[in-house]
Amino acid sequence: MSAISRVYAGRLAGLQVRGPDFEVIGRVRDVIVTIRPVPQPSRVLGIVVELVNKRRIFLPMLRVASIDPTDITLVSGSVSMRTFRPRAGEQSVLSDIIGSKVHTDDPDLEHLHGKAIEVADVEVERTRTRDWVITKVAVFAQRPKFGRAPKLDIVPWNYVHGISAASTISMESVAEQIALFDDMRPADVANYLTDLPERQRNNLARELDDERLADVVQELPEDDQKSLLQQLDIERAADVLEEMDPDDAADILQELDDEKAEVLLELMDPEESAPVRRLMSFSPNTVGALMTPEPLILTPQTTVAEALALARDPDLTTALSSLIFVVRPPTATPTGKYLGCVHLQKLLREPPSTLIGGILDPDLPPLYASDSEETAARYFATYNLVCGPVLDEVGHLLGAVSVDDLLDHLLPENWREQDLRPSPAAQPHEVTHG
Repeated sequence: MSAISRVYAGRLAGLQVRGPDFEVIGRVRDVIVTIRPVPQPSRVLGIVVELVNKRRIFLPMLRVASIDPTDITLVSGSVSMRTFRPRAGEQSVLSDIIGSKVHTDDPDLEHLHGKAIEVADVEVERTRTRDWVITKVAVFAQRPKFGRAPKLDIVPWNYVHGISAASTISMESVAEQIALFDDMRPADVANYLTDLPERQRNNLARELDDERLADVVQELPEDDQKSLLQQLDIERAADVLEEMDPDDAADILQELDDEKAEVLLELMDPEESAPVRRLMSFSPNTVGALMTPEPLILTPQTTVAEALALARDPDLTTALSSLIFVVRPPTATPTGKYLGCVHLQKLLREPPSTLIGGILDPDLPPLYASDSEETAARYFATYNLVCGPVLDEVGHLLGAVSVDDLLDHLLPENWREQDLRPSPAAQPHEVTHG
């Protein structure tokens, strides 16, 4: 029987590994690969073998003489007994890739476009140089019901997207650099990352937790936001989007192609993706596209003490905590009838037991989702506010727009890439008279 030169990596699991004298060394437990951006080949580095004593060792693919349906034969019986430890830049096919979500733009599989699909297995093939490379991926769009085999589609590797390369820098180096971020504001971390080479920036970003990375991504220039998000595994990218403010997540998704955006929305928790989808439905440069659907919304029966306690929420920005919006139930946007709002300063002047329904400012006009950015700017200037209610045409509260979100859109697109103050050479000089 001729040796196999093409095989699905998942089928290697459990195969016996033998030396050239056919003595059993152990069994395959995993396949280790390094992922590279297309068109570079993504190579198979080796296999993880479990010995009789349960120790797991690593065997490079160049040590493999042949692969047969029942076992793998090595070119030499001499193997390193050092316990396997994953290295920077390496990924496991069975643990990291199989079961992960990806998307495809294969022109022959249009029915899969814009969908999150799951990796069932990875095909690897031996080249003329004896290297093994990833060539195809078996995927399915829906997890099969119990007892049924999945309907598989085979996708060429160059049409598979959403699996990122693993970090190529040591964990010690990453830990040292991330420790620098502990006392930094997200905007300052974003500036630090922006000055790094793209590869180093992406490696560091992958090691930040989802919430911290979401805060930082929101402060990056648009091009860097898009680039960084596309470098993450697609499931991780969806997790980060869930942690972002819905308006910021909507802004980023609108910069991506429609199919990629739809895949990410599909992977997000429905409760998190629903407000993002609503924001994406509004026309650009309108108040509806700028607003956040998660301001501080309460019923008129709430006491001043309760409202003040809720306004202390550290997840609320300073602008959003400045106004409390009062509505009839439900309080989730779009809410029941909007009744009015109360400013934080007014709450501080009232007895704690007072109901906020009795101290509303009902005369403050609202903004509407279809209003322009210029209208919002005039609104803030006229009423000396940093936050305002956004209503639909029948009086339901849709969200709130804050002055910081408005400034993000009114400033030049590259404003995040510029220093806070111009360089001394660019500043006007004082003229002194002798």
